[in-house]
Parts: sequence; C-alpha cells; structure tokens
Amino acid sequence: MRTNPSRRHFLTALGLTLLGSSCSNRPQRRSYRQERDSQSRETVRDRLWMWAHEAGAYDNSYGLPRNGRITPVEGAHYMGVPNVVLVHYNGRPTPPYNQFAIPFKSLKRVNWSITGSGGATTEQEREKVFGLAAAMPFITGVFLDDFFRIAEAPAPNPNAQPPSQPEPVAALTLQQLSDIRNRLNNVNGRRLDLGVVVYTHQLEARILAHLAMCDVLSLWTWRFEDLEALEENMGKLERLAPGKRIRLGCYMWGFGTGKPIPLSLMDKQCQLGLQWLKNGRIDGMIFCATNICDLGLEAVEWTRQWIAREGGKPV
Repeated sequence: MRTNPSRRHFLTALGLTLLGSSCSNRPQRRSYRQERDSQSRETVRDRLWMWAHEAGAYDNSYGLPRNGRITPVEGAHYMGVPNVVLVHYNGRPTPPYNQFAIPFKSLKRVNWSITGSGGATTEQEREKVFGLAAAMPFITGVFLDDFFRIAEAPAPNPNAQPPSQPEPVAALTLQQLSDIRNRLNNVNGRRLDLGVVVYTHQLEARILAHLAMCDVLSLWTWRFEDLEALEENMGKLERLAPGKRIRLGCYMWGFGTGKPIPLSLMDKQCQLGLQWLKNGRIDGMIFCATNICDLGLEAVEWTRQWIAREGGKPV
C-alpha cells in the first residue's frame, strides 16, 4: 500500500526541483577569461572580406562570359565569407541606402564606400553613408575605391605635350580627407575605419600624405601577370606606410586583361595571403567580387573551395 509523503517532504522536493530547473535555464555568466579567449580565437574566415557591387554591375564588360544576377549578400554567403566591402559602381546603389542595407545585417562587418568606381564621389552621397553608418552598428568603416589618380604608365610618346596643370593625386583633397577622418572618430559613439584602395602601380611617395590618414590599405594587382611581383610590391607598400593595417586584394577574374585568371596565380595570391595573415603581416584578404559569383568561373569555384578548406583554421 503506497503512503502519501509528508507535507514537508513534498515541499522540499518541489523546491529543489524548481531551483534546479531555474539554474539550468539561467544564462551562465561567462568569466572574463572565457570572454577574452573567445575573442582571441579568430579563424581565417573572420579575416576574409568580399568586395561587393550591386547585382549585374559588370554586365557586358571585362570579357566576362555572361551577365550576373547575384546580390552582394548572396555572393558573400555563397563564398562563405562574413565580411563585405560594399562599393558604389557607376552610381549604384542609389540613395537612400537604408532599405538596401537591411540584408547586410546577416553579415559580421560591413565597410561602405564613400568614393566609388573611378573615384566618383559627392558630398551628398558621403552624407548619406555617414547617416547609414550611424544607424547601423554592423558598418565598421568606410572605403575609398579608385581613390588615387595614378594610372598605369603609358607607352612613351615623344610628341606628347606636358599638362598645363598637375593632375590632382587623389579624388579628395588632403583637407577633405582630414575632415572625413575627424568625423569618423565619433560616429554615434563609435570610431570607424577609413580604408583605401592602392594598386601596385600607384606605390609612389606622392600618396604618402593621404595614406597617413587611412587605417586600412588594400593592395591590388590590376594585371594578373604582375602577381609574379606580389611579394616585392607588398614590401614596397610596407616601406611606404609602415605600421598600417593591410588587406590583400585578390581578383578572381583578369579584369586588367579580360581573361580568366590562371589557377596557379589564384593559388599564389591565396597562399601568400594565408601566410601573411598567420604571421600578422596583413590584417585580412578581400576577394573581388560578389557580382561574379554566379557566372560559373573556375577561379571563383576554386576560391570557394579554398575558403571552405582554410576558413575554419585559427589565425
């Protein structure tokens, strides 16, 4: 015959059960050491970025085999890359940017351009980007694309006349860049990075003053044939701007030649980038670009597999 438990026994058991349930459901506070260790356990993937344009930005250009329809965020997720540099291309996207930016919340970090393709920029456009960055904390910096007006050296022409006035070295004056740098020091209580594109043929002393105001320098090799000199050019940039954070720009198509980039050179820049990333020589790698990720290009698929293989490894 079963006997009823005493009232005291019953309440004690119930109390212990509820206490245990409460403790098990309560979020456990992580120690300072746990927080610190989790932040230091960065993987290669955490340092990878996608260069991003609006879908179809390169349609009917650069010798690409077909037109694209993949969006910036779709391209980043397809490649398995959590960070994006969104760059205006031929005036796209158009402001206001708030609704266009909503899908970017699925990413870890976003940089947004304030000079777009060809160095195009307006004060109104920059103001829209600053407003967007203030409202959206996942935007951690702004970027200067095609910023320096130093083209590849043309073939010698003995009949060419010297210009009447020197060409400005950059899309913005030093005073404009200084004002932007100061403004980025406090965007709704946060300090934002200022990044800039530097092509290997622009590694000249006349860009020093502009580089001094930038936080992140991204080094790009326009013609894939010149990747043979990548190590030499990396050294040039380091000597030109010592102590600056550098991200290695990696093209997945031969934009300078209108041809597919050889996989041997794709491998070269990825392996060097990985080596430099792990020894602290660079801050990250940027792959160009999201809008070619749906074209079935061999180098894109090779890079996607490389990221899947190397991305989870510690830095």
